[in-house]
Amino acid sequence: MQKQFLVVGAGRFGSAVAKTLYQFGHEVVVIDVESDPINQIKGHVTHALIADATDPDVLRQLGCSNFDAVIIAIGDNLESNILATVAAQDAKAKKVISKAQDEVAAKILSRIGAQQVIQPEKEMGVRLARKLATPEVLDLLTFGEKYGVMEIDVNSHLCGTLKDMKLPARFGISVITINRGDEIFSPPPPDFQTKPGDKLLVVGDNRSMEKLQDYLSRD
Repeated sequence: MQKQFLVVGAGRFGSAVAKTLYQFGHEVVVIDVESDPINQIKGHVTHALIADATDPDVLRQLGCSNFDAVIIAIGDNLESNILATVAAQDAKAKKVISKAQDEVAAKILSRIGAQQVIQPEKEMGVRLARKLATPEVLDLLTFGEKYGVMEIDVNSHLCGTLKDMKLPARFGISVITINRGDEIFSPPPPDFQTKPGDKLLVVGDNRSMEKLQDYLSRD
């Protein structure tokens, strides 16, 4: 289903978000106060316009309330970020996602009403650290803000029967598929005995995924 997104700020982060959403087949409008970044992103999104997102009237004229989400990707200018976040709310945006440079900015943006605040550098740093600490985690895909699917290369921590390991009770995750060589067990039975080399595909909320990664990182 095609969605509509408004991205405010055509810097590195904003451009990456906008281009990726467009590549996934969504309608993406990008605005920035500078002409250079707008000229660079033209042709890679649905529309790219020079406009001031801190003005609610400008956002209303763009049909802000019709977009599924407004992504405030300014980030490096807290004042402009705050003003654009407030302006988007005044223009009746359905959902406002704001980029923050640090924890202080994140708290401010949350308090003024941004439904979601992201810190890309912090989140990438945490993700890299978890990947280094748990190399057996082969891949992690998140869906929305709460859920994810993780592929795990079985180590000594996850050897045994699914029934005995009690993964749903201990971590809040469920094993949906086990890959052993050319064989795929989906769903695997409770008495399935895992062994090193097996690959588990598990699903759960993001907090459960973090809890499992912390367990896997132990010696």
